[in-house]
Amino acid sequence: MDKLKKQLFTILLALVCTSTLLIGGITLTQAQTPIQTETIEYRQGGTTLEGYLAYDGSNSSQRPGILIVHAWKGLGDFEKQQAEKLAKMGYVAFAADIYGEGVRPTTNDEAREQAVFYLSNRNLLRDRANAGLNWLKQYRLTNSKQTAAIGYCFGGSTVLELARSGADVAGVVSFHGGLGSPTPEDAKQIKAKVLALHGADDPLVPPKEVAAFQEEMTQAGVDWQLVAYGGTVHSFTNPKAGDDPSKGSAYNADSDRRSFAAMKLFFDELF
Repeated sequence: MDKLKKQLFTILLALVCTSTLLIGGITLTQAQTPIQTETIEYRQGGTTLEGYLAYDGSNSSQRPGILIVHAWKGLGDFEKQQAEKLAKMGYVAFAADIYGEGVRPTTNDEAREQAVFYLSNRNLLRDRANAGLNWLKQYRLTNSKQTAAIGYCFGGSTVLELARSGADVAGVVSFHGGLGSPTPEDAKQIKAKVLALHGADDPLVPPKEVAAFQEEMTQAGVDWQLVAYGGTVHSFTNPKAGDDPSKGSAYNADSDRRSFAAMKLFFDELF
């Protein structure tokens, strides 16, 4: 019996030591590739904006930069998490602030008011997006010749406006964003490749708007793609959107996964 106890103790000790080594290995790996994050204050005109930067601190070389534009409730945890994901993929990720420092709507009504204001003032919207892009391009770790922008909902509409402004950016990706434009002729200014990831059943972006977007991009000679996910409504990348498509907005795990993969493939092509 004593011999059996000694054997069991030896096995347990070995497991503990192994776990310690594994934990040490994980800690070492994390120390070698730390994701650094910073809150960044920058300006557009007379307005102070507050963005969120994420990057792999173990790499001192320049790399492509990705601008992230928030949904209608302003820069929050979701966009920060996306920035950190992109940083782990090897990019410098900067989540921009369109609304301004401290402006973070907490209700749908407040968010709607902010979103409508900027979508009704497209020049200001473009200026705010370009301010974020310019900050990202000037950051020491960013390869300024290799940048792209992504956005969610309101942010998807915003990165399309960034492209329509003629911004020098390699590509833009809209996740369930509005596709319409009051000045479709501005598409002739687009230098970027365009990827629109769309819920096929999104009531906020009806087929007429989708068709107009396709016509706009085609007439302007833009290198564009539109992927429509069946059985998918608005906000399909956001777990907080709920699971009831009948409400018009709902999370869809499959479409979330597929759209993220489509973005990665798009970036591989760009960079």
